Amino acid sequence: MFNVSSNPHVKDKITTQNVMLYVIIALLPTTIFGVFNYTSMFGLKYGIRTIVLILACITVCVLSEYLFNKITKRPNTVGDLSAIVTGLILALNLPVTLPLWMAMVGSAFAIVIVKMIFGGLGQNFMNPALAARCFLVLSFAGPMNKFFPADVKGVDAVSSATPLTQIKTTGATDTSLFDMFIGRHSGTIGETSICALLIGAIFLLVMKIIDLRIPLTYIISFAIFMMLFKQTTDMTYILEQVCGGGLVFGAFFMATDYSTSPITKNGKLVYGLCLGLLTAILRTFGSTAEGVSFAIIICNLLVPIIEKITFPKAFGIVKTKEGK
Repeated sequence: MFNVSSNPHVKDKITTQNVMLYVIIALLPTTIFGVFNYTSMFGLKYGIRTIVLILACITVCVLSEYLFNKITKRPNTVGDLSAIVTGLILALNLPVTLPLWMAMVGSAFAIVIVKMIFGGLGQNFMNPALAARCFLVLSFAGPMNKFFPADVKGVDAVSSATPLTQIKTTGATDTSLFDMFIGRHSGTIGETSICALLIGAIFLLVMKIIDLRIPLTYIISFAIFMMLFKQTTDMTYILEQVCGGGLVFGAFFMATDYSTSPITKNGKLVYGLCLGLLTAILRTFGSTAEGVSFAIIICNLLVPIIEKITFPKAFGIVKTKEGK
């Protein structure tokens, strides 16, 4: 009898726990910057609240997985660290002003509804953290789009908006490209600093946890489609779109999720192309200034089809007239 684990199947000495640990390490720069950013903008009170929000999401995710396994009498899988990664990614996709109970509901939803009910790690059909974020956006639209605390004085509606929201509503942003790259602007905890995100992405590339096919195809195709849809060659505008919101965060840390992305080389390219197209459509023609989260979970559903049409045929196999 062979003990066959759930997909994805990768022949390598590295374990799931190692992969998750590397992802956690790669997320540390943007996590640390997120705490620093909110502390510098709103004071120590909100720097501490950022830490509390992150710990709350991680704790609920871990407890939800542990209790689900306990109740259903399944082996304990908390040790693979995937629940910690889910909680951390979800927290980094939330505004610091979100009530803790909402973040905790989203964390439980990610683990129980999206991950464990479908069999656990490797059998979930969409990214749990992003599915939870979309659930929170649809359920609590107001709090999920509130990035500045009400008790911060001297902040108007324009300056409190994210750069992408400003571009969506006024056609321009008062945040410079340099500030967008460094991360000195409003947004969710982990999406603002492109610099910190790239440091983490480089670490994952060096450790060979991810490759560049999906993120590069995603970002490049998005830029091309935005130029086509907006009928512009203004590179400043395109770079603002790339650096704004969660595009870089999503491209390197969520679209590359092993369980919900294609394993074939051509499939990764098609997947990245679909992500770029859908994100550009949502940002250009949709009511939201973002679109990354919805684009990724929608494309997660297309992965089986993408893999089917891109799976390489064995040498010598030909298609007959009957289609066999």
